[in-house]
Amino acid sequence: MISLDVIWWLVLARLTNHVIGRVLISIFMLAMMVGLIAVIAARMTRADWDRLIPKFAVSAIFIWHFIGLGLLSLIALALIPILLGQKIVRVTRNAPIKVERSVQPSDWNRREFLRFAGAMLPPVFTLSLTGIAMAQLNNVRVRRFELSIAELPKELDGITIAQVSDMHVGRFTNGKVLQKMVRMVNEMRADLVLLTGDLINDALADLDTGLELTRTLEARFGLAIIEGNHDLIENPAEFERQVRASGIPFLLDESTIVNVRGFPVQLLGLRWTRVHGEGRDAAIGTEVRKLLEQRTPDAFPILMAHHPHAFDAAADSGLPLTLSGHTHGGQLMLNEQLGFGPALFRYWSGLYTRGRSKLIVSNGVGNWFPLRVRAPAEIVHLTLRRG
Repeated sequence: MISLDVIWWLVLARLTNHVIGRVLISIFMLAMMVGLIAVIAARMTRADWDRLIPKFAVSAIFIWHFIGLGLLSLIALALIPILLGQKIVRVTRNAPIKVERSVQPSDWNRREFLRFAGAMLPPVFTLSLTGIAMAQLNNVRVRRFELSIAELPKELDGITIAQVSDMHVGRFTNGKVLQKMVRMVNEMRADLVLLTGDLINDALADLDTGLELTRTLEARFGLAIIEGNHDLIENPAEFERQVRASGIPFLLDESTIVNVRGFPVQLLGLRWTRVHGEGRDAAIGTEVRKLLEQRTPDAFPILMAHHPHAFDAAADSGLPLTLSGHTHGGQLMLNEQLGFGPALFRYWSGLYTRGRSKLIVSNGVGNWFPLRVRAPAEIVHLTLRRG
């Protein structure tokens, strides 16, 4: 990314001969480069000084490097064959080389304006998206589902669940939006409150805040939490130790029985699978099947699994309900079928059904990346019906 920053700094500065344009481009590119280095250095050293960088600036750094820089480079790669083709055609036709003629001030101004506008497009694009992202960061919706489940005992007909996933307490998710989330969950008066991973974004310095927020969530009959991949970025063992010590029901390949209206509900919590690459889904399936060995026949089971691909093994085992997160609803989606969601996951947002088994994938409350497109942050409210 730093190498591409330098290349595009030179290209954009060369695009305009206007001094002001070159100064603005230099300020923007230098800020992006220094900011990226600062954020990476702070995370590698586990320091907290990167929190002094304004949220708007950090958002711009992320948006430029993950969206703007990539789009600009792709456009350049697409244009290279076109420009080469034009040059080859010109050479083969022995086209005369144009000699620059003296131009009138009005011509120079028009040409220079277009070059200046082209050079300014990347920073304008980045800062515009950053403004949109900042407006989104405090928005959370409630997404409601009423699920008909044949295996649901009559005693549990109408049971309600508040699913809170991917809080990502930290860099982009803090302050007012978290208090808003707590208020919204507590107003639901749900029978169960289930947190399906990624309590923190990456830094253990935010864990106390995440645990305090979890303690303030109110459930009529029970609350439980599992881990996600972002929880384990800094120090997996320390994260697990601190959450266990908090007294909050924390399920690591474990289960617990909660009595809801006098009927047992078994919550089965899957540990985050640390296998990477092609073997990940197979490893997830193996761990799900091993966890389901703890299943109690006379209790209604609910699987909590951060990665939604756990649903395959859960459905094969006849488990009626699985709750997942991880995908952020695709984060950046053009429509319901085009975007990062379907490109990376089989299940990425909402309700999925296989046979008599159902999966809910939450878009999540928080963000590791500041911008969402057609994948709004959400709290999921479920009502289960015997059907």
